Amino acid sequence: MKLFKSIILVGLGVFMLSLVSCDDILDTEPYDQFTKDNYFTSETNVQLFANYFYNTFTGYGSGSGDYYFNTLNDDQASTGITKWTYMNVPGSAAAWNTPYVEIRRANTLIAAVPNVESMSDAKKANWLGIGRLYRAWQHYKLVRAYGDCYWVDKELDPSDEDILYGPRQPRNDVMDKVLEDLNFACANITDNAGSRTAFNKWVALAMKAEVCLYEGDYSKYVTNNNDRANRYLTEAKNACEQIMNSGNFSLNGNYQANFNSLDLAGNPEMIMYKKYIQSTFAHGTIDYTCGSTQVNGMTKDAFDSYLFRDGKPLATTSCDKSDHGTVVVLDDNSGLGEAPHIDISNVLANRDPRLSAQVDKILQFPGCGYARFGGAQSTASTGYGVYLFDTNLIDNTNRQSTYGNWTDAPIFWYAEILLNYAEACAELGNITQNDLDRSINLLRDRVGMPHLLTSVEADPANNMGVSNILWEVRRERRVEMMYCMNDRYWSLLRWNKLSLLDTDNNPNLCRGAYVAGYEAGNISYSEIDVDADGYINCSNNGAPRQWDSKYNLFPIPDDQRNLNPQIGQNPGW
Repeated sequence: MKLFKSIILVGLGVFMLSLVSCDDILDTEPYDQFTKDNYFTSETNVQLFANYFYNTFTGYGSGSGDYYFNTLNDDQASTGITKWTYMNVPGSAAAWNTPYVEIRRANTLIAAVPNVESMSDAKKANWLGIGRLYRAWQHYKLVRAYGDCYWVDKELDPSDEDILYGPRQPRNDVMDKVLEDLNFACANITDNAGSRTAFNKWVALAMKAEVCLYEGDYSKYVTNNNDRANRYLTEAKNACEQIMNSGNFSLNGNYQANFNSLDLAGNPEMIMYKKYIQSTFAHGTIDYTCGSTQVNGMTKDAFDSYLFRDGKPLATTSCDKSDHGTVVVLDDNSGLGEAPHIDISNVLANRDPRLSAQVDKILQFPGCGYARFGGAQSTASTGYGVYLFDTNLIDNTNRQSTYGNWTDAPIFWYAEILLNYAEACAELGNITQNDLDRSINLLRDRVGMPHLLTSVEADPANNMGVSNILWEVRRERRVEMMYCMNDRYWSLLRWNKLSLLDTDNNPNLCRGAYVAGYEAGNISYSEIDVDADGYINCSNNGAPRQWDSKYNLFPIPDDQRNLNPQIGQNPGW
């Protein structure tokens, strides 16, 4: 048996957390243990099985996760600069294997539900919809990473030679099947809008909006298929409108509260969130952004993308453009006593308030560390400390614990829907002022920024070759989604702009805050590299990150090619 042999076995091994114990797919199911036949006998058991789907949405983490930890983008920089996910073809890859394990899990549920006699047809349709939604999501992740892959809509066995031995299927065909699953899910999963930690119709629509926006943009900019692009972008727009017109969701009044709250249950913006519980199920995202481990700071490229308070960009604003802070002497309660630091409050006061929610007002770097609330001093690769996730509602000891944080994490939320809607409208070429007023301008109202107008002036920094309005829509997405879900990387990929991550062509990806010129304030920067203009250089004299078109897709791992030579390889690898 070739391709997927290990995946099939692992998929069975993890069936409902090892409800089935078997070493080979052909073994007879043990009669003294749970099996597919004797487990799926009630809706309660179906629900317990499906609960695992929720667990696979990572949310926050400790050392890795959907927030902050992803630095392969132009928003954040680690010391030495994050390289491409794969520089060489790997022997194996979880990015390929894991989705297929989860697809098998979804197919197990889909196959079992029709045979649960105690459930009504409506309830069966709901759980079938959830299974197909999860199956669609996993295939989407595969296509996004690898392009051509295998559409699997049943539990595989050795007779499925077309998949086990055959070539990959075209990505467009797979994505069309994904859309079929998404449409079924949106039509059949129950409303259940009261729960923000369970799959419901609105979660399905949010997933559909993301998937269709990605596919529409990819078709437009990468495969140059305008008909396909318009079809998927329209699907994305319509999915967003259903959520927007439902009346079930609205923006909360505090941007940062989406990311540093102990309980998101009452937040009207949440469509689905990840629940954490003190001492039971916690994470370490806060610790990694304010502890002794160096923070992956915001790049100068990202910092300069924020509009000024007059609603204009760096090139055309009438506000003070300086990014130089002032020296303050303070005791940060780290036990080191008073010391000079650089305070950039004056800089932040002139920028979009979301920047103040995302970076610390005190610069922090080796030789000039800063403890936001006492304890260990923190340093950041670029000098810009990450502030978005921190909260003083958690005691200081737990804030600096790798598994002591219990703030809830958004998974799908209303702000992203508004961004998706605006982008779909702009990409379709028919965005109106009303479209902006019911999407992006609501986000700007929340933080007190001037409205975006369809007649917006050109920004000389526009490096994407798109219209003025589309450039501004993309900017809004960048600042609203900073540190979130590695959204910037996947957005650049669907816009065919991963080349912007080339550090040779964009040196601001290796630059951070301005730190020179404070000698009179006794600021030490002898422990860091400072460029000729006085900005932190965080490249650490390492090799640059150079773009090649092959990085648009992950390479197929060697173990899969050895199992099935017909699987092929992606271009350039």
